[in-house]
Order: sequence, then structure tokens, then C-alpha cells
Amino acid sequence: MVKVNCLNPIANCGLDLLTENYEKTDNFQEADAVLVRSAAMHDLELAENLAAVARAGAGVNNIPLDKCAEKGIVVFNTPGANANGVKELVIAGLMMASRDIIGGINWVNENKSDEAIGKTMEKAKSKFAGREIQGKKLGVIGLGAIGVLVANAGNRLGMDVYGCDPFLSVEHALNMSRDITLVKTREEIFRECDYITVHVPLLDDTREMINKDTMAMMKDGTVILNFARDLLVNDDDMKEALESGKIGAYVTDFPNPKTANMKGVIATPHLGASTAESEDNCAIMAVREIMDYMENGNIKNSVNYPACDAGVCNTAGRITVCHKNVPNMLTQFTAIFSKEGINIENMINKSRGEYAYCIFDIGAASTDHLVEQLQDIEGVLKVRIIK
Repeated sequence: MVKVNCLNPIANCGLDLLTENYEKTDNFQEADAVLVRSAAMHDLELAENLAAVARAGAGVNNIPLDKCAEKGIVVFNTPGANANGVKELVIAGLMMASRDIIGGINWVNENKSDEAIGKTMEKAKSKFAGREIQGKKLGVIGLGAIGVLVANAGNRLGMDVYGCDPFLSVEHALNMSRDITLVKTREEIFRECDYITVHVPLLDDTREMINKDTMAMMKDGTVILNFARDLLVNDDDMKEALESGKIGAYVTDFPNPKTANMKGVIATPHLGASTAESEDNCAIMAVREIMDYMENGNIKNSVNYPACDAGVCNTAGRITVCHKNVPNMLTQFTAIFSKEGINIENMINKSRGEYAYCIFDIGAASTDHLVEQLQDIEGVLKVRIIK
């Protein structure tokens, strides 16, 4: 019986996928697997029996990834599950930055007691005039699950779309409209586009990628949209660019004390994935990842261990090993199977940074004795019997 703990409420459409082989528990310390959304895990003590954590969402800042990896705990996230929800909010941000919809709404609220509002608004509305997005150039930096959807939507709205992603996957490339112009560098987007939207992770290369120098390359009045990560933009440089008119508007889903008080900023309170559909999609994906790992030992969408898929076990036994990515580990593993007279019928070994993962399909049923021998090898972090 696999015990599952939910640190946050998880949509029932996901939890309903759990079979009779799973039991929900309120006790974190006895859980074999954990489902989490935003709950902070950094100060929690991780029990030895904990094998997996699945984040029903993309960001994993609330999870101690290195600590988990060191204990052989595989951490999953759900990339793309909330992509459509974020895409729709980006399009809403595009519209709000182009047409002064917010200013118009505020004017109506301020003048709602005016008996002659129908007439006075005809004189006032010129203050809220905007521009159309059709025919304008949209630059999309980062063509992952969200970026591709945004690029395709912009194309369908009649925009001239440019995309940039040096790590564009085959899957996302196939899902992208042929009308989108791919460029090699971000600088090309900075120079060419009227609207720029960023959809990249926070890395050394992307931290404050929107700054004084890159904004100097842009057209006057360029609109920046950030629905990815707060720290992709230098706030002080953005304030200066908005005040000078270099940047026409900054739309962000990550308000902070600086941006919330800036003129020219349109901010939403991290609403990108706040839809019922996104929450359902994330819950379903997270539960499926947990089930495939617990039942088959397969890893998909982990953020601290490599992807590894051996399908469903068709041999007498299957054992998985989380271990340090150091030399001579495989030799020691196979020596133990050989000593026990057990044939390895299929083996997969993958590494990711400091950590690696093995799946062994063997010609005999797995035993606790076999696990103990593997666990005693220096550098082995966790051994699990799948079958």
C-alpha cells in the first residue's frame, strides 16, 4: 500500500485516479509520496520512506531539491499543464497594454453617479484611445509549452510573430505555426518587435535579461510582458524606461513593492495558472507521475533526477537505484546481481548533474537481501523494489 500525503488541496479529478493500492494520509512523516502546490517544504524533515514529491504546477522554489536528491527522493513538476491558462492571460495583458481598458473602466466607476454619463463619456473617451495589435510585431522569447501557444495565438490575431529559443524541442517546433519567424538571438527580438513577451526559466543567463542595455536596443514605446519570472526584469531600469517613454507599458504577473507603485505598470496578482482547468490538469499530471514512478519506477518531468522510462515490467523482477553520478557504480551493481546468480534482462542508466538513476529488470523476483547489498554501496541513495 502506497501512502500519499497532500500538503495542499489537490483537485479530486487527480486524486480520483489513485487505485485501491494507494491510501491518503494526513501524516507527512509516514507518506511514501507527497502531492504539493505552494506549501513550503524547506523546513520539513524528510522521512526515509519518502520516495517522491510531485508539484502540481511548474515552479519548485518551495521544495528543497538538493536535499531531496541527496535522499533519493525524486521531485516532479507538471510543465505545460497550466500552459493554456497562462497563454490566455498573456493575450489579456497584450490587449490591456494596447487599449487603455483599465483607464476606461476606472473612469466609468468614478462617474457612475453621473445622470448624463452617456453624453459625458463621448467627450472623455478620447483620453483612453489605444492602438490595434494586428500587423504589429510580437517577439516571444522562450518557445516552451507556454511560449509556443502565445506565439500561435499572436499569429492568429494577425500579428507578425518572431520567436527565439536556442533549446527549442522537436515537439514544440512541430506544434508551432509555420508563419512564425525564428531568430537566433534575443537581440534581434529586442530591436525588431513592438511587443516582447518572455517565457524562460530564471537562470544566470536570463536573470535581469530586460535591463537598461537591452531596453536601449528597443523601439520607443515597446511593451514588455512578463508572465514567467519576476527577476527576469531589472525593476530600477524598468522604472527609468517607463518614465522616459522608452517603454510604453510593462505588464507583469509578479507585482512587488517597486512595480506595484510604478506608473505604466499593469500588474496582476500571479493569476497565470489560476483557472479551474489549470488546477485540474496539474493535479491529473502530478498524480499520474507519482503512480508511474511508484508502480513502474519510471521518471518523467523530474527536476532533480533524469528522465528514465522502461515501460511496464515484463520480467520476474525490477529494482531501481538512485545514486551519485560517480565512476564505477554500474560495475558494482552488476557484480552483486552476478554474485547472486541473477540475470539482468534489461537495464537503463541515466544521469543528470550530480545524480543518476538505474532501472534493472531481472530474471528473478527482487528480495530484501538484494536491496540491502545494493544499499550498502557507497554513493547509493535509495533502492526500491518495484517487482
